[in-house]
Amino acid sequence: MRFDMICEAHGIEHRLTKPNHPWTNGQVERMNRTIKEATVKRFHYDSHEQLRTHLNDFMAAYNFGRRLKTLSGLTPYEYVCKIWTSEPERFIINPTHQTPGPNNQKVQDIMDGDQALADAGTDFASGRAVYTIGIFGEPSETAPWMVQFGGHHLGLNLVIDGPHSVMTPTLTGAQPAIYKRGGRTVRVLAGENDKAFALLDALDAQQRKQAILPYAVDDLVAGPGHDGETIVPEGIRGAALNAAQKEMLMDIIGEWAGIINDTYAAPRLQEIREGLDETWFAWSGPTTHEPDRNGSSYYRIQGPHLLIEFSPQGVGGDPTLHVHTVYRDPTNSYGSRFTAP
Repeated sequence: MRFDMICEAHGIEHRLTKPNHPWTNGQVERMNRTIKEATVKRFHYDSHEQLRTHLNDFMAAYNFGRRLKTLSGLTPYEYVCKIWTSEPERFIINPTHQTPGPNNQKVQDIMDGDQALADAGTDFASGRAVYTIGIFGEPSETAPWMVQFGGHHLGLNLVIDGPHSVMTPTLTGAQPAIYKRGGRTVRVLAGENDKAFALLDALDAQQRKQAILPYAVDDLVAGPGHDGETIVPEGIRGAALNAAQKEMLMDIIGEWAGIINDTYAAPRLQEIREGLDETWFAWSGPTTHEPDRNGSSYYRIQGPHLLIEFSPQGVGGDPTLHVHTVYRDPTNSYGSRFTAP
């Protein structure tokens, strides 16, 4: 189907460049050059899928996070919202309805695990009945406000400020990490576990020597109550990874950064990617795990705007069935970068 037909089918006005107006083509060429310099000229891709994923991340980050002089310092998304406010008749949908929302399946799996723990009988609060939600401030499309949602093994802190949204700090966890739901086995935080072991397996002997810590870590270092504390980076630096290994590291990070919806996740992932050479991966514990089961190994990912910890817990007797994780941005805790006066 031709482009003009697709536009017509979706109610989109298709305008053509006027003759003798080469400046329009110049804008297109500049944008093409910007995309190339941020992708294929800076990175090597092992597959079209890697390139496609990075292009999608970059375009979302550009549209939602790039402030442009030609738009009076607004991002493309902010400019579209501004035009919608003054000329809503030009739109067929409300562009401000880009509300953040969690990765529903991950959240549901964590909550169902808490319910399985409650159903087994505990002497502390667990299960869906004790999950709470708090709203701080007045929900607004322009002013900052916050949603807090959580229970036994989930703590989401979501600050929304117009086109910006921040989900740090956040805690995810699981106990039990494996349970039955509707006759099927559910393994909570499987991606966080399996992708990290896959990256460790992809390291050569010298890289492994750098990544694996010479001491044991058996709990979160920057867990609840440790806001604002500094951790010295350890492990292997991102600059020492090859292109494929860097993509594997980004894939792990996406398990946390991708909990929020794509509108807000994309600029966050782009920010993390830009600091990937200065991002460290550290490991403590066994280097293998049983198939279809989480391992008992701790790992940490730490970068300029990022701190992730994955920490199996000994409480309950089997650390493969109990895990805590924390996801932070030390430079933007509770949205301070956007909301600070």
